[in-house]
Amino acid sequence: MTLVAGIDIGGTKTAAGLVDPNGTLLARHTLPTPAADGPAAVVAAAVRAVRELGGPVAAVGVGSAGVVDPAAGRIVSATDALPGWAGTELRRDLEQALGVPVSVDNDVHAHALGEAWLGAAAGHRQVLLVAVGTGIGASQLIDGRVHHGARFVAGHAGHVPVPAAAGVACTCGGSGHAEAVASGPALLAAYARCEGPVSSLAEVSARAAAGEESARRVLARGARALGEALGGIVNMTDPELVLVGGGVSGCGPEWWDPLRKAFAAELLPPLKGVALRPATLGGDAAVLGAARLAREVLR
Repeated sequence: MTLVAGIDIGGTKTAAGLVDPNGTLLARHTLPTPAADGPAAVVAAAVRAVRELGGPVAAVGVGSAGVVDPAAGRIVSATDALPGWAGTELRRDLEQALGVPVSVDNDVHAHALGEAWLGAAAGHRQVLLVAVGTGIGASQLIDGRVHHGARFVAGHAGHVPVPAAAGVACTCGGSGHAEAVASGPALLAAYARCEGPVSSLAEVSARAAAGEESARRVLARGARALGEALGGIVNMTDPELVLVGGGVSGCGPEWWDPLRKAFAAELLPPLKGVALRPATLGGDAAVLGAARLAREVLR
């Protein structure tokens, strides 16, 4: 039985999984991403995560934060969450260290591939997956293949302008984008302005579920902004299905209900039947999608 490894490299943690041909996760290993120590340390952590899985692998797939050139296996650009990550020859470095073929793509694209293989997108030809967490990223799958765009930047759903974010600074350096009001940090900041700081978005969600008006208002405002952005994207891309995952998607009906309502209100009449559903693979999605990339290398 040929085994492969999937790796999910994020700004705070690196996760690896040992995966069989059926998509069964046989082993997992997670460790902190040493982002502050530079790209070489991040690559070394990924290598260590694979070796800790305890099984021989025929190939490795990677879903990495940042804009990725999958043909070259190179990081084109990245945010300050991974200082110096842009320009890293990730495929080359991992192949040299591990001695097996490596395939590299963006982490949200890997997430979408995981859902298409084993999750809520299985059996669908055209899917838009949106991951809402520290940022807001997306991936469009067409006939099971990732649409990367001419410069590998396709999928930056968080940088669609929305009225609720008018004049609000965005992490990209611009302003007025959905991410500025709908991402996890944006929701926490909005709640802190109303009621004071809290430890996590889960606490805001719990307060909203208990009926606290400030928490409900903050979640609904962010959800409506995201729903408007996603409706506009769907009007242009016409997918069969939209999946939403990431940490913010766990905020419950106080978030999902206004999201769905705003999304539906933006759709053109022929698109009124497009479903908006939760992704199902959770934290394993990108690892499984990366493993799928590894299997492609072996074909």
